[in-house]
Amino acid sequence: MAHDVTDRSPVHALLADGTTVCLRSVVPGDHDQVEGLYEEMSPENLRLRFFAASHRSARLAADRACAPPRTGHRALLAEMQGRVIGLAEYATGDEKDVAEVSVAVADGLHHRGVGTLLVEHLVSTARADGITTLTADALSENHEVLKLFADLGLRTARRFEGPEVRCTITLDLSDTYLTAVEERGRAADVASLKPLLRPEVVAVVGAGRTPGSVGRAILHQLHAGGYTGRLFAVNPAAHSILGVPSYSSVNALPRTPDLAVLAVPAATITETAEECGKAGVRALLVVTAGLDAHQAHALVAVCRSHGMRLVGPNCLGISHTDPELSLDATFAASRPRPGTAGVAVQSGGVGIALLDGLSRLGIGVSSFASLGDKYDVSGNDMLQWWESDGRTDLALLHLESFGNPRAFSRTARRVTRRMPVLTVDAGRTDAGRRAAASHTAAAATPTMTRGALFNQAGITATRSIGELLETAALMHSQPLPAGSRIAIVTNAGGAGVLAADACAEAGLVLPAPTPEVIDDLLAVLPDGAAVGNPVDATAAVTEEQLTDCVDRIMRNGGVDAVLVTLIPTAVATATGDDLVRALTGAPGRKAKPIVAVRLEQGLPVELLPASADGTIPSYAEPQAAARALAHAAHRAAWLARPAGMVPDLDGVETERARTVVQDYLAAHPDGGWLDPRTCAELLACYGIPQIPWAWAETEDDAVLAADRLRGADGRVVMKAHWPGQMHKSQQHAVHLDLRGDAQIRTAFRDLAARFCGLMTGVVLQPLAERGTELFAGVVQDQVFGPLVLFGLGGTATEVLADHAARLAPLTDHDVHDLITSPRCAPLLFGAHGNGPVDLEALEQLLSRLSRMAADLPQLAETDFNPVLATPDAVTVLDARVRLVPCRPQDPYLRRLR
Repeated sequence: MAHDVTDRSPVHALLADGTTVCLRSVVPGDHDQVEGLYEEMSPENLRLRFFAASHRSARLAADRACAPPRTGHRALLAEMQGRVIGLAEYATGDEKDVAEVSVAVADGLHHRGVGTLLVEHLVSTARADGITTLTADALSENHEVLKLFADLGLRTARRFEGPEVRCTITLDLSDTYLTAVEERGRAADVASLKPLLRPEVVAVVGAGRTPGSVGRAILHQLHAGGYTGRLFAVNPAAHSILGVPSYSSVNALPRTPDLAVLAVPAATITETAEECGKAGVRALLVVTAGLDAHQAHALVAVCRSHGMRLVGPNCLGISHTDPELSLDATFAASRPRPGTAGVAVQSGGVGIALLDGLSRLGIGVSSFASLGDKYDVSGNDMLQWWESDGRTDLALLHLESFGNPRAFSRTARRVTRRMPVLTVDAGRTDAGRRAAASHTAAAATPTMTRGALFNQAGITATRSIGELLETAALMHSQPLPAGSRIAIVTNAGGAGVLAADACAEAGLVLPAPTPEVIDDLLAVLPDGAAVGNPVDATAAVTEEQLTDCVDRIMRNGGVDAVLVTLIPTAVATATGDDLVRALTGAPGRKAKPIVAVRLEQGLPVELLPASADGTIPSYAEPQAAARALAHAAHRAAWLARPAGMVPDLDGVETERARTVVQDYLAAHPDGGWLDPRTCAELLACYGIPQIPWAWAETEDDAVLAADRLRGADGRVVMKAHWPGQMHKSQQHAVHLDLRGDAQIRTAFRDLAARFCGLMTGVVLQPLAERGTELFAGVVQDQVFGPLVLFGLGGTATEVLADHAARLAPLTDHDVHDLITSPRCAPLLFGAHGNGPVDLEALEQLLSRLSRMAADLPQLAETDFNPVLATPDAVTVLDARVRLVPCRPQDPYLRRLR
């Protein structure tokens, strides 16, 4: 996993042209190279950098940058194959939150994004160090550095002072900045993938002379598939393999390959990769399996040091079906047909199944990548490639893991606006979570976490390869429905009932036809037809009658899609094929999606040719058709709403909250659950409403506190507390409905005796009024980041498991989805005659909880249970917060894994 440069471990990232550079902190031993960076600059560039071309400037600059580490100073360098090609640094002055920044790039390497990449990483480092503003002085004629700061995406102000310009850069992590970083990253990523996916020269290293080897199979696929570039084999024992010229080594090749396919034993992988890197190869496809951890680490290190992108190891290969290229570097039994579907998988077996299924459907592929162990090129890379290739209009993914889910989520949100992105939700098991120490941790199952990622990114998540293909068939061939209202037409009443059940189970709506529609349909259907929803056209329906019926339904404004389920009968003169043709011939067919269900169909899903152009999906089961329509309706709804915005919140004191966290961790280096007083202080920093409460450590203090807290009815609640306490109710650590001093004293003595040696005090609260008990919390997932959960609360929250989840930071749409997704949602909106709860207050609570999670990476868990919702307020009755020591990691920083 990549580290932040602030911990002095190097990271690798891509320049604008797709080449790889290493970024790391400067150390004293870099002095000579840094001095050489400046000494090799032209006099003009030295003047622009130092405002004068002094011979002493290079040494003084190197002395400053390479001095021992000191507070308020950071220096990062970029190096390519051991050569320093750029440097960026900042230093604070009297104002600790303001630093002056400078940047230098080697002559001949301008306009490749070296300076911008360095400044992006320096900005991330500065923010982690508490710096809010960077300043930079430049000559007004230094257009390149002024453009660099202006194009960052951060708020930049300029002040001209004679021949100089002072730039002031505000370090707010806005969406504008993240979008600018994304765009630079996308362009660099796509450029780096060209040698991999559009290579002009390919070499297969390890192609054998005898049949049966993987290398020989890939060479055959490339050669027989008509690859239009130069193709070579590397085998020291052959001059030609399958008619392809073979050479003894990569160094002996007449042209340097863009892409080298490695099919050699695991023991020789590192050596072979090193040979490729030294020869200038730009990309590796490693199909070899069985690498141990040391070999895998060494392979990645070689690729990074020589700037090679890597697919694999342990993969099926890659394909690009553009006829101008015809690249099929796989050992699959058959080649994918050209088309517009992009496919990326980790498992080679899944890849073969997907390609075979798409081929049966007649859906062609634009490019295919089996990512294998996924040490470098990932699903995120492939999404960005498909977004830019001008061919792909449907993306299919089968990913078992995500290297950087937050970066993936932002990429996917952008890509899904342009094309459907379908995935199989692999790895949904919940094992191990039920023994978690908090309600939040117990609820944060893998299914919840991945579901949040997919929902927020607009990804269509299916539960199997079969469902993925069923959905792809519909989205490839039909328009999206405007909503979830479905009309069912059948020639057999029983089949219609099955279809109706399937639609209802998938969450689709079956609206009843209006009297006008009923009359319209009865006018064209045979005697005995029943016009409801489903429409039973009877076994006697003819091709012409079915065509008219479907067309009139399609013109009905109250219907978004039509599902026609047909059973072959011996009653009508029209055959089953005639009836299918009737569907494809309906004049209004292209306006709304139409799907067929043929119960006698042999394959789970087929694409039937239409009478004019296009195809119609036909399913063997109504459940499959309904699932596909539901996925399509969900995508249409996601596209219809505008992009969400993270709400602006009043009264948030982020710096005060960070101080609370720092003070706690200074006293508790290993972290832990906050005591009630510190927890309340942290929640107050974010304006999170809590019920009035008091802390007491003695019996007398408890009586006094109860007197202050008693409401009109005089009843209070007492809760025992000790460090790391879990599940108060289950441990019988709560006394409810206490009245009078005597009951307070009795309850305190009971708790003190029961938890002798553990209890450090008690929390007292007024007995809350009646309302809906909810649950809200956060878990800081190591891979996915902070996950916000919400749902039904109380003592049975884990048993009922009525929760929804979204990844922070939450937009206004995410907050709405959290509130409306749980099964208990109708209670919040006034179901069963009760008034609705204060929804605005509930939205504020979730937004403030999200803000706290996004601001504080040390926040490991937050558990609000119960949260009491009434028509007048939303109040946290019990809150627990756990902190852990960690250094903030920037999930959006450009770097290779």
